[in-house]
Amino acid sequence: MTKHILLFFFCSITAFAQKPAFTLEQIMGTPFPTELTASPTDKKIAWVQNARGVRNIWMAQAPDFQGKQLTSFTKDDGKDISQLRWSPDARTLLFVHGGGTRGSEPPNPSSDPAGPELAIYKISTDGGQPVKIADGTYPTLSPKGDSLVFLRKGQIYITTLDGGKDARQLLKVRGSSSQLRWSPNGNQLAFVSNRGDHSFIGVFDLTSRNLRFLSPSVDTDNNPVWSPDGKQIAFIRIPAGDDVIFGPTREAEPWSILVADVATGKGKTLWKADPGVGSAYREIVSDNQILWTANNYIVFPWEKDGWTHLYSVSAQGGNGTLLTPGNFEVEYISLTTDKNEILFNSNQDDIDRRHIWRVAPTSNKPVAVTQGKGIEWLPVMLADGKTIGVLGSDALRPARALMVTNTTSFKPLVSNILSVDFPEKLLVEPQAVTVSAVDGMPIPAQLFLPANIKKGEKRPALIFFHGGSRRQMLLGWNYGSYYHNAYALNQYFVSQGYIVLSVNYRSGIGYGMHFREAINYGEAGGTEFNDVMGAGLYLRSRPDVDGSKIGLWGGSYGGYLTAMGLSRASDLFAAGVDIHGVHDWNVGIKTFVPDYNKLEFPEKARKAFDASPLATVDTWKSPVLVIHGDDDRNVDFAETVELVKALRKRNVEIEQLIFPDEVHSFLRYANWLECFKATSDFFDRKLRNKNNP
Repeated sequence: MTKHILLFFFCSITAFAQKPAFTLEQIMGTPFPTELTASPTDKKIAWVQNARGVRNIWMAQAPDFQGKQLTSFTKDDGKDISQLRWSPDARTLLFVHGGGTRGSEPPNPSSDPAGPELAIYKISTDGGQPVKIADGTYPTLSPKGDSLVFLRKGQIYITTLDGGKDARQLLKVRGSSSQLRWSPNGNQLAFVSNRGDHSFIGVFDLTSRNLRFLSPSVDTDNNPVWSPDGKQIAFIRIPAGDDVIFGPTREAEPWSILVADVATGKGKTLWKADPGVGSAYREIVSDNQILWTANNYIVFPWEKDGWTHLYSVSAQGGNGTLLTPGNFEVEYISLTTDKNEILFNSNQDDIDRRHIWRVAPTSNKPVAVTQGKGIEWLPVMLADGKTIGVLGSDALRPARALMVTNTTSFKPLVSNILSVDFPEKLLVEPQAVTVSAVDGMPIPAQLFLPANIKKGEKRPALIFFHGGSRRQMLLGWNYGSYYHNAYALNQYFVSQGYIVLSVNYRSGIGYGMHFREAINYGEAGGTEFNDVMGAGLYLRSRPDVDGSKIGLWGGSYGGYLTAMGLSRASDLFAAGVDIHGVHDWNVGIKTFVPDYNKLEFPEKARKAFDASPLATVDTWKSPVLVIHGDDDRNVDFAETVELVKALRKRNVEIEQLIFPDEVHSFLRYANWLECFKATSDFFDRKLRNKNNP
């Protein structure tokens, strides 16, 4: 009898422990597109495609819009391609090669003995090899295309499109410069001059060589935008105040929009946020946070009703007009070709996806451009004023560059972009579920269920926490490259028989300000741990989950929550993979505010530490795999060093995977693949008692 029981037990464990239907290489092999941009003339559209760590520029043009590869890079060397810029005649593309992380020193994740590169290149849209113009970033061509300004170590340089040795520093100013903006006639250059605890809007006249700062103050001025006639500049002013990096900010000294006369430098407040909700500035994703339309309206984001919406105000002043009413959030925005309408994506009517909309600055009735079960972002309109390009995905098909044909159908710009062995038919569609946190707060999540679960069968389960925390996981392949990879791993886990729960914990985006700015989250109290526990208890209550085999995994902020779960509830969570997580908020704050000294703020420092995994490390019992790149500029490598030291003293089982010279969001595909293989192997051994070959 005992023999039969043991045989049944063995079969029930191995029923789902068969060889996976697909490999990590297959699920992670699809290219990921970024940097979608439309040419100012001549119907062309370009983007960057990252295929297994090899980044290249692609372009499509009328009439057939069949994508072709312009560059021919072949190595997974971690050298990013970004900041695509068109020449005015649309015959040349500029781009930056290298970089891809915070900080002024470019990363070198392949440990290249020759060192890293951070340089501006150009390439003809007719083909040929890229030509280096200069070392630097943020190339910005003048309206006529005869002058190119760019940044090098925070200073502004100028050259021509031909580049070469004639690049010279345009002007010398204190601090560091950013946000370069040419005037419509190309005679003047606006920019932001960052001075640490304040910043100015500068305007440099290239003819007279006169430099003027517009209405300077003690506050932070940014995002300058020229009026169509080039006589005025609008910009955002954020009042000086105490920065809260990882804690709730629901109100602040109200921010405002100023308009300054370029000739005199004198500015006036055009519009100011009301006190209370919306008084703290909340940004969207755009080259500029405010847009000046051709019909003289200024469009901007505001959270007056607790949701990130678009508003407009006449350039002559007045009250802000709500353009996008409803319980949803606007994210990516751009102007139409005629600059009289705004394209944007949001989760209107579809809270766990993104779709494209358009709206005029005098309307409050957005019109849907896309609908359905897909996810669309980064809308751009071509020079014909009609054709719209987007990046899009769905639950089964990863992100692709697309042309909108109608609200529910698209033309891929590259045919057969997915490899022949991509396992689209073997993927599952995640389900939207709501988990109750232990303090009663409803928490959105996505549940991934294997297709072959039998009645009475109990599976091991994994909980995934995203980073940020200003992120939202969706019902499909994510629009961020980091979470595109995470979605792939979650699908892989499901193929191996795990039940997976992806949690949109409090302090994330997509659900309004009160959810994002949750009371006492992060450094102020770590209330997201209530969501971690709620997710674990939810899975343990499911009849198809083995409650003794629940694991946690996540990166960055998700690594923090993984460590919180293991340090405070090892009886519930059997194992975890902590990828570059935060373990002491005081270290995390200092990473972003270098002059932070916890001795000057003893009460704040105490709260921050109490909200950290290291505060409860004595109750950490479950095994953990820690993964980190030692050139991480977002989460200091010391966070993992100190955690490992603390766990060793307490005899906790630790495994490590360290990537020399790698940054926060791994730049090399090989490192992502090794990270995910190690994660899968770890959970197989700890939750399934299985050793992978």
